Amino acid sequence: MLISIVAPCYNEEDVLARFHEEVQKVAEELLPLGHDMEFVYVDDGSRDRTLAVLEDLADLDSRVRYVSFSRNFGKEAALLAGLRHASGDSVIVMDADLQHPPELIKRMVALREQGHDQVIAKRTRTGDRLTRTLTARLYYRLVNRLVDVELVDGVGDFRLLSRRVVDAVLALTEYNRFSKGLFAWVGFPSTTFEYQNAAREAGRSSWNLRGLLNYGLDGLLSFNNRPLRAALWLGVGLLLCAGLYTAWIVGAALVNGVQTPGYVTIITAVTALSGVQMVMLGVIGEYTGRIYYEVKGRPHFLVKATNVERTKDLIP
Repeated sequence: MLISIVAPCYNEEDVLARFHEEVQKVAEELLPLGHDMEFVYVDDGSRDRTLAVLEDLADLDSRVRYVSFSRNFGKEAALLAGLRHASGDSVIVMDADLQHPPELIKRMVALREQGHDQVIAKRTRTGDRLTRTLTARLYYRLVNRLVDVELVDGVGDFRLLSRRVVDAVLALTEYNRFSKGLFAWVGFPSTTFEYQNAAREAGRSSWNLRGLLNYGLDGLLSFNNRPLRAALWLGVGLLLCAGLYTAWIVGAALVNGVQTPGYVTIITAVTALSGVQMVMLGVIGEYTGRIYYEVKGRPHFLVKATNVERTKDLIP
C-alpha cells in the first residue's frame, strides 16, 4: 500500500528538515510491512526559505513532491492542493511543525488495515489553559446544536483517509471550505484515538485570536442555514412582542387616559431593535458573501513552483 503524507507548510524553514527526518524513519519501519510512502508538501506562500528547503529535500529524496503557492491562500487551500497531488492508497494529513507526532503514523496504518476509512487523531487538552478548554467546550456544544454534521472537540486535520474518502472530498468543489466539516460530512467507517499534542519544535504558530474566531465562524456557517432561520424567528418574536406591547399601551390609555410619553422606553427600544437589525443584516451578509465567492468561480490557489506535472486543477 502506498501511503501519502500531506503536510501544509507556512514559514516552516526551521523545522521542515527535522520533520522530514522523522517521517522518513517511520517510512523505513513500514517498508518491511509492505507499505511504501510519498511526501507531499504544500508551501502556502511562505515568506522565509521554506521553498528552498523543499527543493533541497526533493533533491535528496525522490519521494518528495512539493507545490508552492504564488501567495498565502490559507490552510484550507493547502490541504486541497495536497489531496489533489496525493496518489497513495491512503493519505495522512498532518502539520509540518511536529505538533502531530509522526510516530502515530504506524498506529493509523494498523487501524486502517482493520477496515476503517478514516482514522482520526483526537488531541487531548492536557496542559491547555483552563480558559481555552472552557471556550472550546462551549463552542463545540453550541456549534453541534446548529450544524448538520458532528464536530468533535480536539479533532482536527490530523487523520488518515482512505482513497475513496479522498476522492469523495475532492468531489466537493465549493470555494468556502471547512475541511473538518467536510471530512465529517462524507462519512464512511471511522475510528478515533486520543493523543497528547506535542510542542512546536521551532518557530511560532501563525494562528491568532482573530484567525481562530474567523475559523470558528466558518465552521458555524459552512454546514447549515440555521442562523438565517433563527433571524426569521427572532423577527417574528419581536413583532409579536411589539404587538403585545402596543395592545397594552392602547388598553392602558383607554382605561387611565394618555400618560406622559416614555422617552427612555422609546430610546431603549429603538436602540435594541437597531442592534438586532444589524445582527440580522450581518448574518445575511455572511451568507451572501459566500455565494459571491462561489459564483465567481476563481481557483482555490495558484502555483508558483512545483516538481510535479501541472494539471488543469492548478491553472485556471
